[in-house]
Amino acid sequence: MNPENLLFWLSSWGWSLLLPGALLLLALVGGHLLAAGKTAGGRRLGQGLWRGSLAILLGLAVLPVGEGMLAPLERRFLALPLPERVDGIVVLGGGLRPERSLAWKQPALNEAGERVLAFALLAQRYPQARLVYSGGNNQRAGGPAEAAVVAPLLADLGIAPQRLLLETASRNTFENVRRSQALVQPQPGETWVVITSAAHMPRAIGAFRQAGWPVLPWPVDYRTDPVLAWNLRVDLAAGLESTEQGLREWLGLLAYWLTGRSSALFPAPDDLER
Repeated sequence: MNPENLLFWLSSWGWSLLLPGALLLLALVGGHLLAAGKTAGGRRLGQGLWRGSLAILLGLAVLPVGEGMLAPLERRFLALPLPERVDGIVVLGGGLRPERSLAWKQPALNEAGERVLAFALLAQRYPQARLVYSGGNNQRAGGPAEAAVVAPLLADLGIAPQRLLLETASRNTFENVRRSQALVQPQPGETWVVITSAAHMPRAIGAFRQAGWPVLPWPVDYRTDPVLAWNLRVDLAAGLESTEQGLREWLGLLAYWLTGRSSALFPAPDDLER
């Protein structure tokens, strides 16, 4: 197995083990088993795990912990006015469920489906721009490529097939950038725009800069409000989902920086990095 494949599988399995929901479930089960044990020390440890896990679950259910993690990511890069001329637009995959789309014979957009819609809108706004949809399958080997599955939908949304370049082999952000770069060979002085979820934009920009490909950010798919309100609510599912998404992006930023895939630990707009 080459280093890229090894790193991909390690990150995939590693993230599965670090999911807050999975960790809390293991802590609850483990705590219950230890609390029912025969040794006093084991029972104390089990009770501590059980109570601590319940306290964390309660906190995630009633407090916007995940939103607090996502807010600085989403506010890092704003959708500033674009120039009159744009030479190319790249959208990073992740807005469509390819296997479900094929199974039901219709596009199955997910919560990040705004990426697809923004891509179509900017394509109409800039009719001369080159268009790249970058997305393989980051779930399992041998599955359908997202970029290939989304092509009919993009045609229905007004994107002529001859304008569209499909990058179908990438499995993560790093590969999105490098494979798209090899596909289009962007030239110095060209203006390119990248579309992805707002919370994912810092990691994407860091990968583009590390590859030497300057792009303008067009963030979509916001999960937080402009003003973060720390209001009490009771929604464990939403709390776990936003926390897992925020944790994924922060860990992704750290991993990309440590492995040399990003230009900075927390990439910032150009005016803040000067």
